Amino acid sequence: MPLSSYRMHRIYLAATMNYGLGSDDPEELAYYNKIRNEMDDMKTDSIKKGIPLNWDTPDRMDK
Repeated sequence: MPLSSYRMHRIYLAATMNYGLGSDDPEELAYYNKIRNEMDDMKTDSIKKGIPLNWDTPDRMDK
């Protein structure tokens, strides 16, 4: 049986706030671990800030 949107939201909150899940349901554990892994991946990705400047614009773009 698929997870209800209410249960998915509760699991999401637990994962993002670094709380334990408190459930042994395999579907809930899989969803919780998926969110935790995505959060860990976001922490390791570098963040590019600002606007990249490209000084070598083609002539047709300047008009």
